[in-house]
Amino acid sequence: MTLAIQISDPHFGTEQPAVVEALLQLVREQAPDVAVLSGDITQRASRAQFRAARAFVDRLGTPVTLVIPGNHDIPLFNPLARLFAPYANHRQAFGAELEPMAAWPDLLLLTVNTTRPWRHKDGEVSDAQVARVAAQLHAAQPGQLRVVVVHQPLAVTREEDEPNRLHRGAEAARAWSQAGADLVLGGHIHLPFVLPLHERFEALARPLWAVQAGTAVSRRVRDEAGNSVNLVRSRGRVGPRREALVERWDYRAASQRFEPVSMHRLGFEVGSDG
Repeated sequence: MTLAIQISDPHFGTEQPAVVEALLQLVREQAPDVAVLSGDITQRASRAQFRAARAFVDRLGTPVTLVIPGNHDIPLFNPLARLFAPYANHRQAFGAELEPMAAWPDLLLLTVNTTRPWRHKDGEVSDAQVARVAAQLHAAQPGQLRVVVVHQPLAVTREEDEPNRLHRGAEAARAWSQAGADLVLGGHIHLPFVLPLHERFEALARPLWAVQAGTAVSRRVRDEAGNSVNLVRSRGRVGPRREALVERWDYRAASQRFEPVSMHRLGFEVGSDG
């Protein structure tokens, strides 16, 4: 079993030290194989905030870490940097690759940079990105849980969050479902949920689930959702199915710990896609 922890929207520059320490404790206890940071790593994309984020990742100590940018990771108040070097500070902290991937016998993690310097908050996915991810999904092994990571959500649960949906997300969902994707992890709206995309979008070839994370450590929480992270446990191939456990863990101020609050057991038929 391979264990991934999804840490989204930490917004370093607004982090809460007690929550950071509790998250580090959770990682020590659960010992995930990989940490996935799904965007908005910083609040204002400053070098100091990226240094703090890098120090946090170093303290995580996970064998593998995948980091993608969010809209907050592009300079907002420096138009020259936004135009000519929007990801310079991100790359200095986390390396040149903006769409890293990783694979185990029972898990395939693919990431997509959905930010665009010419957009303020909105995200989009291009034809080339859709095709690239679909090709990688087609090449997956039968026992691999196939997970795609974006920043902006493909679908939302509340009308007021509709403007935050990923542009061309429906097209991506159809292509990635056809190619064999199982889960799409996202962040951006600081609202955790697990949602069946095959009930939201027409003509999906197979079940596809959205797994959204709240903000991991920032004080920028929503009234209805505090700090939270997701644990995704791939059980690999179990008979004719791939299986995954998706757990939501919330920070509790009373105990100063992250505690489990929900669990979804998801199964995916192994068909002609492998």
